[in-house]
Amino acid sequence: MSSTNPRVILAVDPGREKCGLAVLSGPRVLTRRVVATGDLPAVAARLAREFGVNTVALGDRTASVQVRLLLAGALPRMPIVVIDEAGTTEAARSRYFAEHPPRGWRRLLPLGMLVPPEPYDDYVAILLAERFLASRPGGAGGPQNGVQGPSRQEEKT
Repeated sequence: MSSTNPRVILAVDPGREKCGLAVLSGPRVLTRRVVATGDLPAVAARLAREFGVNTVALGDRTASVQVRLLLAGALPRMPIVVIDEAGTTEAARSRYFAEHPPRGWRRLLPLGMLVPPEPYDDYVAILLAERFLASRPGGAGGPQNGVQGPSRQEEKT
């Protein structure tokens, strides 16, 4: 991609009831949120228009197939790349607590024993986007970083 048309990624951490979303332009997080899975098509379409998204990075675990169908319907010409989610929940929890340090007596507990007081699926989505970006030319890695390959609406049967 040229520098006048940067890669803008919509990353989705799929789930049965809720999904984490993040929009990244390069390493910069433009927005992040957690939405009900039923609201995903409308929210994804709006974010794609608002930020000029040109690729979707989708996690490969819980409800991935169903969420992929929702995204393909909402964004019919958008490439959807499936990303390996291994280890992202723990990494997202660590990132959450780095940005929101525990307070009071909770700060005395080891972070591994703490659970964020709110959903943090959006942090997982950020990690998925970072994995995708790291696997691309000029990124920090290759396909071994968890990228399973592109899939498009046209390819589904």
